[in-house]
Amino acid sequence: MPSAGSDSRGGGAQAGARHAIVVGSGPNGLSAAIEMARAGWSVVVREAADVPGGGVRSAALTLPGYLHDMGSAVHPFAVSSPFFRSVPLAAHGVEWIQPPVAMAQVMDDGPPVLLYRDLQQTADGLDGRDGRRYRAMMEPFAEHWVPFCDDLLAPTAPVRLPRHPVLMARFARYGLPPALTIANTSFSGARTRALFGGLAAHSILPLTWAGSAAFGVVLGAAAHAVGWPIPRGGSGTISRALVSYLESIGGTVVTGARVRSLTELPPTDVLMLDLTPRQVVAVAAGRLGERERGALSRFRYGPGAFKVDWALSGPIPWRDPMVAQAATVHVSGSLAEMVVSEAAAWHGTHADRPFVLVVQPSLFDPARAPAGCHTAWGYCHVPNGSDTDMVPRIEAQIERFAPGFRDVIAARSVMSPAGLEAYDANLVGGDLGGGANTLGQIMFRPVPRRVPYATGVPGMFICSASTPPGGAVHGMCGYHAARAALAAAGDAS
Repeated sequence: MPSAGSDSRGGGAQAGARHAIVVGSGPNGLSAAIEMARAGWSVVVREAADVPGGGVRSAALTLPGYLHDMGSAVHPFAVSSPFFRSVPLAAHGVEWIQPPVAMAQVMDDGPPVLLYRDLQQTADGLDGRDGRRYRAMMEPFAEHWVPFCDDLLAPTAPVRLPRHPVLMARFARYGLPPALTIANTSFSGARTRALFGGLAAHSILPLTWAGSAAFGVVLGAAAHAVGWPIPRGGSGTISRALVSYLESIGGTVVTGARVRSLTELPPTDVLMLDLTPRQVVAVAAGRLGERERGALSRFRYGPGAFKVDWALSGPIPWRDPMVAQAATVHVSGSLAEMVVSEAAAWHGTHADRPFVLVVQPSLFDPARAPAGCHTAWGYCHVPNGSDTDMVPRIEAQIERFAPGFRDVIAARSVMSPAGLEAYDANLVGGDLGGGANTLGQIMFRPVPRRVPYATGVPGMFICSASTPPGGAVHGMCGYHAARAALAAAGDAS
């Protein structure tokens, strides 16, 4: 590996241990570091920002006393993934809060659709035969969530048989078609179609594209199996817990240590890059072969996000008070409206009525705001790198279902796609998922190869969300990359 300056590899392993450097301290970088340290390696994590965590951080973005999640806020996969299940998060300060309702889908006409942890309670709130149909779709995945989730979060290469092939075949039946097709053929009512469409919109794909339905199935099943919890004290507690655990087993995290080129780094046995392909090419161009540089440069990024954080003088005044029982709210009146919104982001335009994802954590975690006050954030999908100000459209959407919302806004913080990328360079053009979630790229990210984490350079691996199994806070990209690195080094521990 490249070397420069003094050998400052550090880490708490004993003399003679092999050494690893991890570039980037998002959940995948930290999970890679933890797995390497567990195997007895000396590990140093280098983080460009002053605070570790990547997209899993919290900060005072608006007014004194208001704590905001700068990136992800709701974490069904953090309580589900095999890696996170192996880490004593509670012992290092993570406490999960389960809101009474996992998610509320607001509607123009009639009450909201409520996604409860209890599957039957959710089904009972749907119209006509849709309750039975919804339960038939979700129940097998929710009942077998752990093995199902383990299969979902496994690497896509080398090819392996799923633990539950019948269940995965059922998942392919519901997940491979477009979300619009599944919503319209499985359900007859506008409310259930909107519920499924909102879940599927987390794919950041047009709902008319193949594979978009998979996200609707997975997120619905997750709600019934483990809920959509939020961490007390903000998402930053997750990153702090991972750092604390890493340090307890001998690893080191160095902040304010941006890596612009691999030539800046001291010698090491393994280098793990919690970076998307664009950053990998930038820092490692001199090490990568021409073919590898070309393949990584063709990696496709998805739409960006436009995010607004609010300090509020009171709770969001939803027209229906049941919406206040949910930490997560999908703001869009119908499936048809969602289809227009999600297609616009891919085709270079901006919907007049965007699908807005809102999180209102202070309703359940009052320490995030002064007494009687609240925090919330919302974002919509926009073209990658868009510079269009979406604040008026986002706030108009919320006002539509919560008259008087603008009256309780005390302050706001705005992050355009450029702002998100400035906050975290992995959010290229505001892309929150580490790359487009198209079927081909989900299966073969970042490039088609037998070991998707390898780079063609001995000892250098990619461990970001641009590798399988992709985005969300689960740490499995880093875990699998570390296992690949250990296998390549002949370490079977």
